[in-house]
Amino acid sequence: MIIGVPKEIKEAEFRVAVVPAGVKALTNAGHTVLVEKGAGLASAIPDAEYENAGATVCATAEEVWQRSALILKVKEPRPEEYRYFREGLCIFTFFHLAANPALADEMLKTGVTGIAYETIVLNDGSLPILSPMSEVAGRLAILAGSHHLMKPYGGRGVLLPGVPGVEAGRVVILGAGVVGQNALKMAVGLGGQVTVIDAKIQALRRIDDIYAGRVTTLVSNPHNIEETVTRADLVVGAVHIPGARTPALVTRKLVSAMKKGAVIVDVSIDQGGCIETIRPTTHTEPVYEVDGVIHYGVTNMPGAVPRTSTFALTNATLPYVMSLIANGPLKAATGNPAIERGVNIHNHKVTHATVASALNTAYTPLHKT
Repeated sequence: MIIGVPKEIKEAEFRVAVVPAGVKALTNAGHTVLVEKGAGLASAIPDAEYENAGATVCATAEEVWQRSALILKVKEPRPEEYRYFREGLCIFTFFHLAANPALADEMLKTGVTGIAYETIVLNDGSLPILSPMSEVAGRLAILAGSHHLMKPYGGRGVLLPGVPGVEAGRVVILGAGVVGQNALKMAVGLGGQVTVIDAKIQALRRIDDIYAGRVTTLVSNPHNIEETVTRADLVVGAVHIPGARTPALVTRKLVSAMKKGAVIVDVSIDQGGCIETIRPTTHTEPVYEVDGVIHYGVTNMPGAVPRTSTFALTNATLPYVMSLIANGPLKAATGNPAIERGVNIHNHKVTHATVASALNTAYTPLHKT
C-alpha cells in the first residue's frame, strides 16, 4: 500500500502524522511511504530523517495525495485539500465532523472513507488516540489560562497560586475525563483553588481519593455550575462525548455574570464547545472578549508543543495504522471493534451513529455499506 503524509496546513499547526520510526516500521512491512517536503520540520524532524527511514520525500502535497491510497494526517482536511478527495481514498486523522458538516458533506459526495482518531474507542470506553492529545491539551489549558489572567493580556491580574496572605486563584474544571484530570493536575500543582464538576460520581470519587480533600468535587447540574463559574477566575471546558457535539453547559447569561477579566479555556471547542459564547480561535489570535470575559478557543492546542505532541500522537496511532495497511480499512474494522467505531464515513454513507445524529443525517452500519 502507498501511504501519504502531507504537511499540515491548518494555521499554526506544527505537528506531523508520522515520525521516522513509524516510517521504518511501515517500509519494513513492505509498504511505500510518501512524505511531503518539510512536513516534519516544525516538529524538529528534517526530511533527511524520513529518507533515512525509507520514505520518499515528495516536493508537493498534490503528489502525496494523488499517489496514496491511505492519507495520514493530524487535523481535519482543510477546504484547500478537498480537491484531492476521490472515490476509495482513505483518510485517518482527527475529523470532529459533528462540528464540521461542510467537511462531512464533501466526504459523502466524493466517496472518501474517513476514520477518525477521536472515535477510536476501546471496549472499556477509553480513547487510545485522543487520550494523549487530551493529556497535552489539559495541561496546556492551565498554562494558557494563567497566562491570559495576567493584566497585560486582558485578564484580572490574578496569580493562580497567590502569595502568603493573598487568596489563590479559583479554577473550575467542567469535566473529569482525561482533559479534566490533566488540567486538575496542573492547577493543583500551581497552587490554585480547584473545583471539578462532572456527572459521574465515580470519577469524582477517584479525584477525592487522589487529592485527599484538596480539590472540591461537585455533581454537574445548573445550580452547581452557576455557583462556581460566577466565582471563578479561570474556567476550563473539558467535556467530551465521542462523535457528538458538546452540550453548552455555560450559557451566555452565565458568562455575563462572571467576573470581569476572568478567563475561559474551552478545550472541547473541536466538538463545538461547552461554553455558549465560545468560537474557534487560532494560536495566532487565541483570545477574544465577551462581556469582559476572556475566551480562549484554540482548536489545535497540542500544536503549540509539536515535538511533544507529535511523538505522543504517533505512539498511539501506529498500531492502528499497521492494522489498516495489513488488512485494508474494511477488513481491519471488521476484525477490530475499536477501528470499526472509528469509521465515520464510508461509501457515501455516515457509518457512526452519534456522528449521524449530530449531522442530522441517516446512519448506515458499516457492514451495510
